Amino acid sequence: MNNVLLHADSIGDNLSQWLNGNGGDGLQNALSEPSNIISIIEQAGLRGLGGSGFPSYKKWQFVADQVAKPDKYLICNGNEDEPGTFKDAHLLLHSPHQVIEGALITALANGINHIVFYINPEQELAIEKVRIAVEQWQTSDLFAQIEAHLNSALRIHVMASSGHYIGGEETAAIESVEGHFPFPRGKPPFPAVSGVHGSPTLINNIETLSNVPHILKNGAQWYQDLGCGNSAGTKIYCLSGDVLQPGVYELPMGTPLSELIYDFGGGMLLEKEIKAVFTGGASSSILTPKDLDVPLDFDSVHARGSSLGTGAMIVVSEGTGIVKRVTEYVNFYAHSSCGQCPPCKTGTFYISQLLNKIDTGQASSYDLDSLINLCKILPGSGRCHLLDGAIKIVDSSLLHFVDEYKHSLT
Repeated sequence: MNNVLLHADSIGDNLSQWLNGNGGDGLQNALSEPSNIISIIEQAGLRGLGGSGFPSYKKWQFVADQVAKPDKYLICNGNEDEPGTFKDAHLLLHSPHQVIEGALITALANGINHIVFYINPEQELAIEKVRIAVEQWQTSDLFAQIEAHLNSALRIHVMASSGHYIGGEETAAIESVEGHFPFPRGKPPFPAVSGVHGSPTLINNIETLSNVPHILKNGAQWYQDLGCGNSAGTKIYCLSGDVLQPGVYELPMGTPLSELIYDFGGGMLLEKEIKAVFTGGASSSILTPKDLDVPLDFDSVHARGSSLGTGAMIVVSEGTGIVKRVTEYVNFYAHSSCGQCPPCKTGTFYISQLLNKIDTGQASSYDLDSLINLCKILPGSGRCHLLDGAIKIVDSSLLHFVDEYKHSLT
């Protein structure tokens, strides 16, 4: 399939190249009828592609409805720090103008006058490219037209995120933008009502924003028709693990998992059999070989007991210990806990300790029982998804591979 969103080989770093090639038409259409933008996004069926799958138009409408506030913010979330997820870095590095045009259309639709590009600090080159690209947009005629429609100056800030995994959670991102440590906030109030400095705030993932110019250029039906079955659009999948050709693949939403692994990923290393797939990054449930036929879309993957999440697919082959892999991921989450919620900080720590004991053959049946009990009592006790995500992969691995856990006991 031809890339619809990435255009990595033809964009270049110059705004004029983008406008003379693939870009600009979506923004021009948006400027002609700004009041129709949210309706078009609704008809297209665009959903949040950073993991939630929440209908984008609903999130936008919440912010657009806040008409009494003088300032509104858009945070373009490129924190992306979960194992196995690297699509946003690819988009920012190879296609900054596409992302910026999507952000500008989003600002126009919602009456937003502050845009913040919030990018993982490890992506130094991407940050620099976005800064240069923003400067080019700010001197363009299109930018002046947007400000005229907004009847306000449009300010754009490019910043490195906190560098913490938790900094990608939307309220934690707000804290970072305000200059604070990224502690997640309680809800309500929700960001659409009170976000950055108390102003209405919209947080969208980089991949989500990258779809917007193409939808406004080609129409809602065009985007609907890109997907397979009942799915709309395309999805960028990050394929990694025990495959011959790991990488970033943009495919129709609803592409079967087997097609991603075998047709695009080249199949398994050493021609081994598939043992498991972590879908949506390391914090999602495990799928097994019986699920290889699943269409990769939000609803179909959810029906199999997992989630599409960010679209990161981590493939594990036979011969690889599931306990060891789960232990590595939970160690990451234990290290990444911000410490604000005691159940999360202590819970991920103790789960990590128990897993390390089991993985190294130093655990008893009492330790396994303790692990299972912690996974029962801790869900829902943190402000954000970190604790629940860590427990989800443990629960899923116990469901499918409990014999491996028992085999490791002393």
